[in-house]
Amino acid sequence: MALTYYLFQVAVALLAIVTYTLHRKLTFFKRRGIPYDKPHPIRGNMDGYKKTRTVHEIYQDYYNKYRNSKAPFVGFYLFQKPAAFIIDLELAKQILIKNFSNFSDKGIYYNEKDDPMSAHLFNLDGPQWRLLRSKLSSTFTSGKMKFMYPTVLSVAEEFMAVMHEKVAQNSVLDVRDLVARFTVDVIGTCAFGIQCNSLRDEKAEFLHFGRRALLDHRHGKLLTGFMRSYPNLARRLGFQRNAKHTQDFYHRIVTETVSLREKENIKRNDFMDMLIALKNQKEMTLESGEVVKGLTMEEVVAQAFVFFIAGFDTSSSTMGFALYELAKNPQIQEKVRAEVEEVLQQHDHKFTYECIKDLKYLNQVINETLRHYTIVPNVDRVAAKRFVVPGNPKFVIEAGQSIIIPSSAIHHDPSIYPEPNEFRPERFSPEESANRPSVAWLPFGEGPRNCIGLRFGQMQARTGLALLIKNFRFSTCEQTADPLIYDPNSTILLGLKCGIHLKVEAI
Repeated sequence: MALTYYLFQVAVALLAIVTYTLHRKLTFFKRRGIPYDKPHPIRGNMDGYKKTRTVHEIYQDYYNKYRNSKAPFVGFYLFQKPAAFIIDLELAKQILIKNFSNFSDKGIYYNEKDDPMSAHLFNLDGPQWRLLRSKLSSTFTSGKMKFMYPTVLSVAEEFMAVMHEKVAQNSVLDVRDLVARFTVDVIGTCAFGIQCNSLRDEKAEFLHFGRRALLDHRHGKLLTGFMRSYPNLARRLGFQRNAKHTQDFYHRIVTETVSLREKENIKRNDFMDMLIALKNQKEMTLESGEVVKGLTMEEVVAQAFVFFIAGFDTSSSTMGFALYELAKNPQIQEKVRAEVEEVLQQHDHKFTYECIKDLKYLNQVINETLRHYTIVPNVDRVAAKRFVVPGNPKFVIEAGQSIIIPSSAIHHDPSIYPEPNEFRPERFSPEESANRPSVAWLPFGEGPRNCIGLRFGQMQARTGLALLIKNFRFSTCEQTADPLIYDPNSTILLGLKCGIHLKVEAI
């Protein structure tokens, strides 16, 4: 009896502590007098997450509600975690560039001990991120991209051969699926040195696991929210981000690739070669003068994994959305085609690394695509120290507080981009771009923590699109969805419920 009573008291005490903690969290902005929407006790302000609304739509609606307010940021509950939801572009610039030293961390959940593959460059914070960024920066220079370009071009040429075969069989194709196969083969070759053969094999292993890695997660919505809300506790409990079959596949592929290359002394001048070189360096001197050890095998696996996933889906989505808009806007498509032909004439009708850099209008099309169809909806940051917003002493970002910069919503702000739902590549002409703050366009982030693979993503997207437009004409048909229907089950990236079906004619 006494034991039962004691356990009851402990349960009541624990319930009181949990209730008080939750109450303090959910009244965080109310106590500070900062505008916010009343949160759900579990979902926070993420109502409709993975059910009826994409993350893009959730952030867009919230931004639209507050964008005309005078507040530089408003309160937002990412599940049970209070976050500063940035409205003012000048504050976004302070966070991403001017005060980067205070906002260099992302605060995204990873578990280096139980799920080493989650501890990659995109997720890491603090000294670990700085160290790894310094180690890997040299692998993404223009010189290294030029080394990789022949590999990208050879896959692109195989892509054209497959496209001609497909068009001969059927004039209506799912271009979203085909460009995904192209980017899988490019990344698989450059990151792993493996001929994935996704273009010709619908059941190719890399294609299958590339898709599953973005859809399959270790836990459901409830525990995902828990990891985002209580990352330190989740880490102690051993929660993992990646599904076991995803971990097993990429760990096996990377370790086998590294072992084979080292045993046979194979050199390919690709991303994997660069990672192996960093692994085999006993120590290296960074620009800061600091001497550090080379990469561990687990770090090699993690970086190869994120390079594959980031390069595969973001680039293929961008290419698919670009082709969709070019099909809907034939005058823009013809302008791109004319530019491709003109540039090729200047380069002896050969696609070279220098050639793709001269495709200025195509690059504007890609930039406008990334604005209109922002693949990742936001930029995450967390404050290291207390930060008082300049000119707004009432608005304080506390130490350890999460920050959401809603890039997709900013890209659709009519005060920044008039008629934001209209596809107009001229927005990214040098003249128009100069009239906007740099942080008004954030598909790759901004500042010292921008996307390290930016050059590679641009290289494969420009090469693939240039060859497609040169060889084929794209137009809409009865099977073309208008508007496109987005999939709310996509955790973060902008996913579609169906493909992008277009009429394709060989030129």
